[in-house]
Order: sequence, then structure tokens, then C-alpha cells
Amino acid sequence: MEITPHIDPSRDNWQAFKDLPRDEPIHMLNLLLYRDQAEYPEGHEHAGKGWSGRRAYEEYGKTSGPIFRRVGGETVWRGAFQTMVTGPEGRPWHDGFVAQYPGAGAFFEMVSDADYQLAVVNRTAALIDSRLIRFKPGEVGAGFG
Repeated sequence: MEITPHIDPSRDNWQAFKDLPRDEPIHMLNLLLYRDQAEYPEGHEHAGKGWSGRRAYEEYGKTSGPIFRRVGGETVWRGAFQTMVTGPEGRPWHDGFVAQYPGAGAFFEMVSDADYQLAVVNRTAALIDSRLIRFKPGEVGAGFG
């Protein structure tokens, strides 16, 4: 089964995200598949260091983290992939996490920040594939419904 990799949102997906309410809390599910070897653009300060994709993503976390926290973001769940139970067999994710934002406006503030624009190069260099899925937080408890 051929699965098309995704690193950045398509124009249509980005517009759909922008069209949703911006003033309510959101959860963003992140699924990550790292490159064996990070792929930095020629001339970038980390090009040629031989970093793994995981190491490049750690750099992304280190450099984007202060901006993420400044806009009110926090990680509410994190896990390491073990096996696909329901879904395509050809996509084993390395890691996943859920980031919570006070609203989509905070997410837009983060991604438009000049320092974030420098940091996101590490994310692009790190990943061979990813998914970023927006959810409206719901009630939690003991049941499924």
C-alpha cells in the first residue's frame, strides 16, 4: 500500500482549519515518522552534522518550545507507537502527542512568529511523514460515549 507522506498542510486543509472558530480551546493530534537522517537545506547551521530525524525533531522542540508555551500551548498527552490496531498497515508512526491551545488564534500566533519560522526548519528536516489533526476537546470519563 502506497501512502503519500505529508509534512505541511495542503492549501485546502489549511483553509478548512482557518475557517473553524478561533476562540475556543483546541487539541492538535500530532503523529510523527522520523527520517533516518535529517535533511537540512544546504548551508543551514545543522546541515552536515549527521543528525538523525529524531535528533532534529528534538532541536525543533527545544527552539519552538518557548513560543509554544508563550501562546498558552501545553502537551496534554504523549506516547511512543507500538502497533496499528485499526488503520493502514504500512504506516508505523514513531511518536504521537496531543498539544492543547487556548484557541486556534494562539496556534496562528505561534506559526507566524519569526523565531518559530526559524525553528520549523528542524521539523521539516526531521520528518518523512506526519499528521496534524485538529479536535475540539470533549468531556473525558470512564466510558466511550
